[in-house]
Amino acid sequence: MEYVAEAVQSEGMRFEVQMGGHASVSDYPLDPAATGAGPRPLEMLLGSLAACAGGTLVALLRRGQQPLRGLKVIARGQRRTEHPTVFTSIALEFAVTGAIDPAVVAQTIEQAETRVCPVWAMLKPTTPITASFTIEP
Repeated sequence: MEYVAEAVQSEGMRFEVQMGGHASVSDYPLDPAATGAGPRPLEMLLGSLAACAGGTLVALLRRGQQPLRGLKVIARGQRRTEHPTVFTSIALEFAVTGAIDPAVVAQTIEQAETRVCPVWAMLKPTTPITASFTIEP
């Protein structure tokens, strides 16, 4: 299966990105304090990891008939200052809502990391990724 993404420069460092019939904007203002017209490419990568890991958890918990009521994932990446300014570490924080046994959540996160989430699998060999979770009934 092939996925295709097309990025076309629209102005400065801003790109209009087409992916799977959806549109997005990525921007990389050279001023670190500027927000730009869209997320920076590395922010999009963090968002992809958060969504992939989160979707994996939802799918696995539902398949296990766990009483999941909601999930929020925060991905925090630390970048090095020299080029290429890659992530030196990423922390994933899962906020699970539902009366789910913490051992089940921990096992599900481990499955997402080692067997299911492709974005996690691609980043893991070069970037240390830690995961933590909280549960709110």
